[in-house]
Amino acid sequence: MTVAADPLPVKRRMRVSRKALPYLLSLPALLVCIGILIPFFTAVWYSLQRYRLSQPWNRGMNWGENYIDFLTDPSFWNTLKVSLLYAGLTVTFQLILGLAIALLLQKRTRLNNLISIMLLMPLMTAPALAALMFKLMTNPNFGILSYFAQSIGFTDFRWGASPDTALFTVILVDIWVYTPFIMILLLAGLRSLPTQPFEAAALDGVPRFQQFWRITLPMLTPHILTASLFRLLESIQQFDIIYAMTQGGPGDTLMVFQVEAYLNFFQSTNVGRSAALLIILWAITFFLSNIFIKNWLRLRERARGGV
Repeated sequence: MTVAADPLPVKRRMRVSRKALPYLLSLPALLVCIGILIPFFTAVWYSLQRYRLSQPWNRGMNWGENYIDFLTDPSFWNTLKVSLLYAGLTVTFQLILGLAIALLLQKRTRLNNLISIMLLMPLMTAPALAALMFKLMTNPNFGILSYFAQSIGFTDFRWGASPDTALFTVILVDIWVYTPFIMILLLAGLRSLPTQPFEAAALDGVPRFQQFWRITLPMLTPHILTASLFRLLESIQQFDIIYAMTQGGPGDTLMVFQVEAYLNFFQSTNVGRSAALLIILWAITFFLSNIFIKNWLRLRERARGGV
């Protein structure tokens, strides 16, 4: 005669395993968080030091002197202005072009699907490679873009070699690379919108232009905010396009945060100043992210009928 096994220990083990399951599932996220926080706090520690790789014997704490020096440093304010201007212009133009293309491709057809896939090709190109490609196309001797500029009357258009046109040149490259990213996000948002409001507006005889301003745009605003946030965070931290095209020049025309920090670290070997620049860049992105996320949550609550 066999004795049945006691089910209580089995149930107890199952209860314990269920309690431990959330911690096990969150373990990868915890490891990623630790991997992010260690370099971050290391940068904060370096930013509070007087630390040059060329003068290791002179290393010591200066307790925020790097940050205080920025207040009276014209180069820092130029870096801040160029970074914000670059980010603002690229995101604005990319939103306008991305939304226009998404509206043209909104209808689900084989041709529109094929065009949307082909338009993603610039996004698959490495930004530094795209910058080098544009650098060749803007060469005054054999570049095809220089040839087109001359054919329409711009005989001495110097592209990235002139302080007057360098910003336009790198923005052009950024738009070519990243507009498909915004286009595909907004296209997905447009195709996910409910059709009932548009059908009702069409029955009431509302013009297409009014439908766009009063129905499409308000319903698409959360998607626009999401796309803007992603691109703003990327643009304000831009490095590869600008460095590959002009190395931050001519002069300090395109000296954005990432390029300035890179040059401070690898050319001036000033680790403390470079780390301080990156911490300030993090603070700016954190502030802008909070603004976008709060607006996105407010719009989502409004869409759900919340106050």
